[in-house]
Amino acid sequence: MKFAGLARSTYYDLVKKMSRPDQDADLKAEIKAIYEEHEGRYGYRRIRDELVNRGQKVNHKKVQRIMKELGLKCIVRMKKYKSYKGTVGKIAPNILNRNFTADAPNQKWVTDITEFKLFGEKLYLSPVLDLFNGEIITYTIGSRPTYSLVSEMLETALERLPEEHQLLMHSDQGWHYQMKRYRQALESKGIVQSMSRKGNCYDNSVMENFFGIMKSEFLYIKEFEGVEHFKIELEKYITYYNTKRIKAKLKGMSPIQYRTHALTAA
Repeated sequence: MKFAGLARSTYYDLVKKMSRPDQDADLKAEIKAIYEEHEGRYGYRRIRDELVNRGQKVNHKKVQRIMKELGLKCIVRMKKYKSYKGTVGKIAPNILNRNFTADAPNQKWVTDITEFKLFGEKLYLSPVLDLFNGEIITYTIGSRPTYSLVSEMLETALERLPEEHQLLMHSDQGWHYQMKRYRQALESKGIVQSMSRKGNCYDNSVMENFFGIMKSEFLYIKEFEGVEHFKIELEKYITYYNTKRIKAKLKGMSPIQYRTHALTAA
């Protein structure tokens, strides 16, 4: 006997499979909860890492398959502000030289400026990132890319810097970083200045990568009521990025968790 073109044995086998309880029901619920908690920012590898953090060892291919089955896609997609205006001050050598690793906090910081267009306005973001753990030390945001955007960022960041340090501060050749006031602020704290080569974004790729992640995970997926609402949500996102967003290269920890763990283990 045939049922809709199927052999009897095949038909009953399908019925039997359909009547079985879903053995992955709990895992699917957990994956969906993690996905929603992080607002679609996590792909299957990061969800797998978070499951491991929660005591569940699951193969990343299985997580990928379940996410596909549930229709859960990581929402990822990037304007670079060009602050180079020729030589307006002093160009520092590229001491960092793409060595983006650091053995401890406050050894190597990188900075840059990126631009947003919202509600017919331009906004400029100036953060500083620690290469030890990818943590955003501080940031400033303003409607114009003035020198104060960078000087206020630097002033706040330096408040975090211990008296005893061997810090290298890297940026591109933007005019802000060539300014005498900026260079003197670094020199007064015994900070070594480093700059990318002209027109070479790969020399500061970690900062570029942060901008890409932040725009993909925040700017392009959120809706804002206005500029002030955007600033509030940006602060929340950077707090999330530092405290909750795990990274595989940080052993499945967030930047601040990794720093805390490293300092405790030292």
